[in-house]
Amino acid sequence: MTVTQLLRGKPARLITMPTHETLAKAAEILARERIGAVVVTAPGGDLAGIISERDLVRAIAKDGPAALTSKVSETMTANVTCCDPGDTIDDVMAWMTDKRFRHLPVKENGRLIGMISIGDVVKAKVEDVERESADLRAYIAGT
Repeated sequence: MTVTQLLRGKPARLITMPTHETLAKAAEILARERIGAVVVTAPGGDLAGIISERDLVRAIAKDGPAALTSKVSETMTANVTCCDPGDTIDDVMAWMTDKRFRHLPVKENGRLIGMISIGDVVKAKVEDVERESADLRAYIAGT
């Protein structure tokens, strides 16, 4: 299975926010959308970084409630690893596990087209295993 196939099962809407917004706004978006990370975009729409729940918690632990007034650009992860639609689920799972991140933006020809999470990847792997198991049972049963 590839990232393209995984993206087909997700809503096409990609939630983003600009670099000049505050961490309070990021927290509002994360809570409202029930997501764990937001893509941060530079003027013109290019990928500038990613802000996650983990980033917010670390900022608040360091600076207290005042952190919420700081700009997203001051806290976001700027050096973001991205994947390609043709990458396999096994490959992205290995990267996410090795690098210890849970969200991975997807770029095609330099353009941001989506985001996948470790939850998406695990769900796809479980579905593959269940499908394979059902096929094997059917084969063994001769149906």
